Order: sequence, then C-alpha cells, then structure tokens
Amino acid sequence: MQTRVQDNPDLHRFEIYADDALAGFAVYEPSGANRAFVHTEIDSSYEGKGLAKILVKEALDATRDEKLGVLPFCPFVHRYVEKNPEYLALVPDWARERMGLPT
Repeated sequence: MQTRVQDNPDLHRFEIYADDALAGFAVYEPSGANRAFVHTEIDSSYEGKGLAKILVKEALDATRDEKLGVLPFCPFVHRYVEKNPEYLALVPDWARERMGLPT
C-alpha cells in the first residue's frame, strides 16, 4: 500500500491517502503562530495499519517546516508528541504545562 499525506487548507486538515483513496485526516484550526490539532480520524477499513502515525508525523513535520507551533488538543496527536520527544519543542512552553506535557 502506498501512502501520501497532503494539507487541505480549505478544509483545515491533513489528509492521508492509501493507494489514492482517502483513508483519514487530521483536523486543525489556525491559532496565530500555532496550529491546533483537534481531531484525527482513520476510516475503519484502514484501522490497524499504522496510517494514523504516518499522518500525524507528516502533519507535524509540515507544521514545523512552516515554522508554526503545535497545540495537541487531539488525544492521538497529544500521545504522539508524548511518545516522540523530538516534537515536544513544537508545543509552546505555556501549552506544555497546561496539557500535561514535559516542560
């Protein structure tokens, strides 16, 4: 299965495609110098294939490339940041404490 992730700014979400079929998305809201991730969803026919991890990693990488911070309100994005400390620096200091992330 080939995957690709792309930003769909009109819908405020990153989308993951599996063999050219939309398999899921991560919804965000622009928030000043930050991007607030609020929901991640993978189609049930693609669950358990690791697509959510690919989607979130690429969404966070794109956000970093755009020099934006990350507000991980989505539980999946929050857990991903916790488990992958290289992304912790994307979360502003003030938000880390409020979200229970290491400071």
